[in-house]
Amino acid sequence: MADQSESAGSTVEHEKSLMEKISEKIHDHESSSSSSSDSDNEKPESPKSEKPKVFRIFGREKPVHHVFGGGKPADVFLWRNKKVSAGVLGGATAVWVLFELLEYHLLTLVGHILIGTLAVLFLWSNAHSFIHKTPPRIPEVHLPEEPFLQVASELRLQINWAFAVLHDIASGRELKKFLIVIAGLWVLSIVGTWCNFLTLFYISFVLLHTVPVIYEKYEDKIDPFAEKATIEFKKHYAVFDAKVLSKIPQGLKNKRS
Repeated sequence: MADQSESAGSTVEHEKSLMEKISEKIHDHESSSSSSSDSDNEKPESPKSEKPKVFRIFGREKPVHHVFGGGKPADVFLWRNKKVSAGVLGGATAVWVLFELLEYHLLTLVGHILIGTLAVLFLWSNAHSFIHKTPPRIPEVHLPEEPFLQVASELRLQINWAFAVLHDIASGRELKKFLIVIAGLWVLSIVGTWCNFLTLFYISFVLLHTVPVIYEKYEDKIDPFAEKATIEFKKHYAVFDAKVLSKIPQGLKNKRS
């Protein structure tokens, strides 16, 4: 009887230990499943967290290449083909040196080029039998109509847009644009006293072929400085607006009344 009671007690203890192990396993499984479910719930939230928006000059969201149209002009401005870009910039430099430093005139240059070309072609066409060479094949040049119409249409749209802006400014509707245009014209008049139109055009051409490519290369370093400058400009403009610009319409209303 004692042996039977001891064996029964041992079986009960064994069953209790077995139940405890099963309950521990169930508890561990539930805790692991709950932690995995929490991690799964946290994972979809990570894409929802928006990244801080990076400041770009002029508020652009596209690359610099797309800002310039993304075609061949953009490739030239951003030096995608270094030979073509260098050739264009070198040709503009040669034209500027020819007309500005050497003081050559456009009509004189065109006249000399036409005289030389026509003289060579005329003499070659008449003397080919004496020099035993084939006569020159002069191609017939026909300018297509479509590109000129496209340029004229785009130019017309830009001129109409400029006239619309000037009309709004002259009508007294946009005070901010009025001040910007006046400041721009004033700076342009000062620059005009330093150089003529050809030099100004050449400087703009060189800047157009150098500034965009430098900015594209170092935009991550330039944009933070531009952001700081923009913030400072907005602060100063807000003070100027509060002290000066906001009082101008009230004065006009008082005069009208």
